[in-house]
Amino acid sequence: MQLCTSTFHTYQSEISLAIYSSAMAREATNLQAVLEKVDKGFLVEGVETISYQFQFVDGVFHVENSNLAECYEQWGRALAIVDSAVLDLYGGAMKNYFEHYRIQLVIHEAKVSEENKSMSSALEFVDAMKSFAISRKEPLLVIGGGIVTDVAGFSCAIYRRNTSFIRIPTTLIGFIDASVSIKVAVNYDGVKNRLGAFHAPQLTLLDSSFLRTLPTAHIRNGLAEILKISLCADLEVFEYVEKHYDELILTNFGQMEGSSTAVQLVGKRIIERSIERMLELEVPNLHEIDLDRVIAFGHTWSPTFELATTPHLKHGHAISIDMAYSTTIARVLGLLSEEDHYRILQQFINAGLSIDHPVLDEAMLLKATDIILGTRDGKLRLPLPNPIGSCIIVETVDKSTLQKALKEHKAITRMKSQNNGSSMYVDDPLKAKAEPE
Repeated sequence: MQLCTSTFHTYQSEISLAIYSSAMAREATNLQAVLEKVDKGFLVEGVETISYQFQFVDGVFHVENSNLAECYEQWGRALAIVDSAVLDLYGGAMKNYFEHYRIQLVIHEAKVSEENKSMSSALEFVDAMKSFAISRKEPLLVIGGGIVTDVAGFSCAIYRRNTSFIRIPTTLIGFIDASVSIKVAVNYDGVKNRLGAFHAPQLTLLDSSFLRTLPTAHIRNGLAEILKISLCADLEVFEYVEKHYDELILTNFGQMEGSSTAVQLVGKRIIERSIERMLELEVPNLHEIDLDRVIAFGHTWSPTFELATTPHLKHGHAISIDMAYSTTIARVLGLLSEEDHYRILQQFINAGLSIDHPVLDEAMLLKATDIILGTRDGKLRLPLPNPIGSCIIVETVDKSTLQKALKEHKAITRMKSQNNGSSMYVDDPLKAKAEPE
């Protein structure tokens, strides 16, 4: 199947765990719009469909896989924004791949972290596109973790208002979270992802072999997003993680050499199911018209306190703290049994994820609540597991209940010996487990 064609005017959401087939090449934009004259002016109503494809690939830079090359054949060149760590490990394979297909490759090394996920980084990528003289429909290639794909995607959204891009996530959190959404963003004023846009990539290629070289801390980071989706939407995935978490972390979800067939299959199953569940929940509400969002679990207070520590918390640890506190609220409200509450907290601990931090005190709780109320149109809209594997959205929780739950949460977590998790800060040493073949 031809994944990339000469024009990319129309988009239509089509959900499948295989290739997302869509008619990408159209003569017109297929924008259905109506202009109506009304009292004292005009009314314009328009509907534009969105289409973006996902494909699971084994060895995206193996020359026998032409999927990526097909996207750049017509251009004869490609500009790639590549995470610096990924470039160190896979730069040679990338260059060999494009040389094989006689496509000129220009690489812009991205040194972006949570510390500088900012407008200046986005403009750096804009400058790279300007220097390359990229065409509006010529897709930028973005390779890296969720931070790189977020920032580069935002750059594409603001450069000529709609520059195409193709993304290849290389981290577990990039697979499960950043690659699924059409949201792109940078941090601003101490709040995570405060400046952003909705801008779908043309194509996302998912190659699990990148996980082979991923540091353990980043495996935990992604596992937090898997727990997020499983706690609210997939009991089977939660139970898989509960049973196999140690092997999954040790073998990078079955990607390490010598991994058993069983753990390979479990890792593959968890990743594919998590992506499918995320898509099922995300696609009907791509532009967040409905603010009651199941996948906002763990993202109520964390966007504010994640960046409030020095150094910053890793995203997976921040949302784990948020989720852990949220489950305490659920128990206080009578929505979650004590047994399920402790089962959830124990799973975070088993996975080496944080369940509390001194930054989440009463002052931070109230500040973060005020901020999220603005984001969610005056209501808390708090997603809570009810029970594990399903979700309820609680529109409002009064201040006294939030304070009571925080006090109880602090008391519970003090009894847990590992409430701070492992490698919870962004500047903790990260080393790849192995060189790629």
